[in-house]
Amino acid sequence: MRPLVGFDRLLCSLKMNDPTPLTRSRETRCDSCARTTPDYDIVNYGSMESGYRHLCSQCFNKEVAESAGLIGFEDARLEPVGLVDSSGEVREFHFRTYLFVTGVALDAFELCHGHPSGYHFQIIGDPEEDLLVLLGRLLEKMRRALSTKHLTNGERGLQISGERIVRGRVECDDARNGRVPVLLIDGREIAWDEFGRMLMSFEGWQFKLTIKDKSEEL
Repeated sequence: MRPLVGFDRLLCSLKMNDPTPLTRSRETRCDSCARTTPDYDIVNYGSMESGYRHLCSQCFNKEVAESAGLIGFEDARLEPVGLVDSSGEVREFHFRTYLFVTGVALDAFELCHGHPSGYHFQIIGDPEEDLLVLLGRLLEKMRRALSTKHLTNGERGLQISGERIVRGRVECDDARNGRVPVLLIDGREIAWDEFGRMLMSFEGWQFKLTIKDKSEEL
């Protein structure tokens, strides 16, 4: 069993020397530092006139910082972290940092077959803010979200929980050629038709739909 270090029972750090195999992902060599990097951490940077380069996020952030004169920006490669969800399951999160001159986005996401999937969180901060402070704020946001379960198993399969509030993320359903979305709720994919079946339990009721950027709190 993978050794974990507890943090308020909701945070555990994955050991770098842990022999347990982690999720593998496709990799690309960064054109700047030549380091082999997972595809989800590669940015195609450039223009049609000058051409594009494959840059890892750290090299991308370095170039953006230099072009914007952000001398105080310090990037860091964050190791995967495990958080316990409301069911007691440890979920492994990877991190990605993107600088965009006026701010810095820190993303946390799960991997499935080497690709970002499941839970995905983001927080935006000042580019001169300490990245570890930003990470602490993101972890608090993640813990709050993971402590809530929106779907429960019932006699007729998955149902909306008793609080009658559902939070999730909208993604493209490639199996339906992008004609309808697939929803990510409680870290799992829910087909549009399946969610419609759950809603039929509330036929005749009212509802309120709120759309927010992924960096905002729901």
